[in-house]
Amino acid sequence: MLSRRGFLVTASTAIGGMTLAARSARGQARIDVASLPPYGNSTLPAGIRSRRVANVNGLTVHVLEAGYDAPGRPVVLLLHGFPELAYSWRKVMLPLASAGYHVIAPDQRGYGRTTGWDGSYDADPDPFRILNMVRDATGLVYALGHRSVAMVVGHDAGAPVASWAALIRPDVFRSVTIMSSPFEGPPSIPFDTANGAAPPPAAPTDDQLDAELAKLNPPRKYYQNYQRTRGANDNMLHAPQGLHAFFRAYYHYKSADWKGNRPHPLKARTAAEMAQIPTYYVMERNKGMAETVAPFMPSAAEIAACTWLTDAEIDVYVSEYARTQFTGALQGYRVRRGSDPKSVAELRTFSGRAIDVPSMFIGGSSDWGVYQTPGAVDRMQKTACTRMIGFHLVEGAGHWVQQEQPDQVSTLLIQFLRNQSSQTR
Repeated sequence: MLSRRGFLVTASTAIGGMTLAARSARGQARIDVASLPPYGNSTLPAGIRSRRVANVNGLTVHVLEAGYDAPGRPVVLLLHGFPELAYSWRKVMLPLASAGYHVIAPDQRGYGRTTGWDGSYDADPDPFRILNMVRDATGLVYALGHRSVAMVVGHDAGAPVASWAALIRPDVFRSVTIMSSPFEGPPSIPFDTANGAAPPPAAPTDDQLDAELAKLNPPRKYYQNYQRTRGANDNMLHAPQGLHAFFRAYYHYKSADWKGNRPHPLKARTAAEMAQIPTYYVMERNKGMAETVAPFMPSAAEIAACTWLTDAEIDVYVSEYARTQFTGALQGYRVRRGSDPKSVAELRTFSGRAIDVPSMFIGGSSDWGVYQTPGAVDRMQKTACTRMIGFHLVEGAGHWVQQEQPDQVSTLLIQFLRNQSSQTR
């Protein structure tokens, strides 16, 4: 007889299979999202509602909301990372709402119950570029009847979207909190070269770094290059250990629960320096992510002690990713990171600009994401953000800081908002 968790995993896998069969030639899932079980598998806290918002930059966006029952509240927009969902913000939404805010957390383009994106590997990647993701965020805010938000927060892959939103549209995104992934600012345009100035040296690309990592013993590879490959989806979706165990090990390995996470600044973006990072970022060359995280599956005792992520909560991720698969979520790695020429060309439009609205950074003290790009923290604090009010590394948290230590994160976010409010009176 199946347990509740076993039933959910089996059902989710079946739904995922039906979705795959129902995809059109363009890869867009045709399943009726409205027919799915309630979002969150009955684990959403009371006071958070789930709904869908149509006609947002070509999407129907699924959002979670808190503090929606009192009109006129200032807005907080929360943008999740990978492999996450709007659900990843469930523990900070109610404290923010109690502080007087209308809190909105969407499933971003490529994720969860947001529809209107092409889920095939060969899809046009342009909709997943930064400028269009900023249009997604702006369109959602407008669709919900707001002209601006008090704060946009981005975690992991959501951090660059939030950062660029604040840089490009400071009139809409009045402050920004960047979580886990520092913002380095726009790519530069060579200056004064007509008068003899030497162009700045080009930074090593991800491909060049990968070639150097391949020479190490054992040979390594950069995870962002892996995430761009055609096989990454199948490797994770059909992990030999099963999707639930994959998520459990992946989340554990990058959290403060794995005591091997002792991050520190790196001297340079060289293979020798980067090889100090755990294998979830700098992988062994002959392994996919499923094989990479499998040895770090926590014990039964560790799972039982993990109050920040229960088996029932993991099943929410399992059910959604089994249905959507990972490819849409991974499209961003192909065009929003590294040295994609078209993205770099687009973003050079903003060369010399900085985030001038109030900003704050939050990461976990055990989060290697803070330091995976050498020098990024310094560039964020010195040039990319002109009004960075706080830089916080939360004790007892790894990469999933808002899930691992939601009380501390909520306190930091609310205090940041109150500081901005008091200064604008």
